[in-house]
Amino acid sequence: MTLSTKSEALSALYRNCLFRSDNAADSHEHVARELSDHVLHWKRGVPDTALFKVQLNHLRIYALQYGAEVEVTPQPFDGFSLVHTSLRGGAQIECDGTVMSVAEGRTAVLSPQRSVRLRWSPGTQQFIVRVPDALMLEVAGRAPDDELDLVPGRLLPQSLGSQWDLITQSLLNIAAQSGSGDLRREWSDHFERNLALFLLMHQPPQAAPAPASALESAEPAHYGADTRPHNGGAKQMEVLLEYIDSRLCAPISLEDLARVAGVSFRTLNVMCRRHHGVTPMELLRNIRLEAARTRLLTESACSITDTALAFGFGHLGRFSAYYFARFNELPSDTQKRRQRCA
Repeated sequence: MTLSTKSEALSALYRNCLFRSDNAADSHEHVARELSDHVLHWKRGVPDTALFKVQLNHLRIYALQYGAEVEVTPQPFDGFSLVHTSLRGGAQIECDGTVMSVAEGRTAVLSPQRSVRLRWSPGTQQFIVRVPDALMLEVAGRAPDDELDLVPGRLLPQSLGSQWDLITQSLLNIAAQSGSGDLRREWSDHFERNLALFLLMHQPPQAAPAPASALESAEPAHYGADTRPHNGGAKQMEVLLEYIDSRLCAPISLEDLARVAGVSFRTLNVMCRRHHGVTPMELLRNIRLEAARTRLLTESACSITDTALAFGFGHLGRFSAYYFARFNELPSDTQKRRQRCA
């Protein structure tokens, strides 16, 4: 079952409300104490902050909402990573130069070294797991004083979403059990280590989420040769989708896609047609159309024009035509449907 605000597994979390407040100063103080010191700017809407928490052997699990639209700028994390899953609404996250659009149901892994900024839409609620570096080092068989070489910010591929949900719901189910006996702690430790191992195993290559400036300086020969993908290009396809997800609101060229996948233009085209039935740029456009649709369905204050521009559609008429061809309705029809359901 997909993790959402209605998931039964979250009941253990919702039973432990650390605080609820409509005061901006109180909200900042409580969240900073639990997660990370940060600057908090309130935007549209009325504050309705609530923070829920479950403490496990190594992990802290939270559900957090602000009610209003907010912009959060934390300090770089010291000794931990945060994993954000959007239970309701969505967020834009910039992490060490990588920009991610975290739609409802998607998960972002954050390990910033320089800077991180999060902008939450009104009504957003996030499921957050605080993962200490010490646990990751232990699982990796490294010394406690070693440094982890983690990708600063990445979206978890949709293909891994069900596995992530299963691990987190298992932990929540353990937390819901009464008592604190050795058996419960043993199971909790098992799933906590599995979670850390899952994050380490599925970390993409550092080159995949690199900023555009780094990609533009790469040697053209890297993607000029006809490098044939192994296993039908499944691994290259996963890296490619991860890259697209991490830069939905940033320019991406065909050269960028070939370079990230490590294949020639011809092989890239064959790979995308084999796995998705479309050309590389059509795949990019479809993924951005899906993100635009999610925003129109979940964010009441967004305009069609702003949404089109945010995802790289500079011509509104063409955006509407692409949108209709993809979803058999105009963007305005989607907005009206959301208003009827509100």
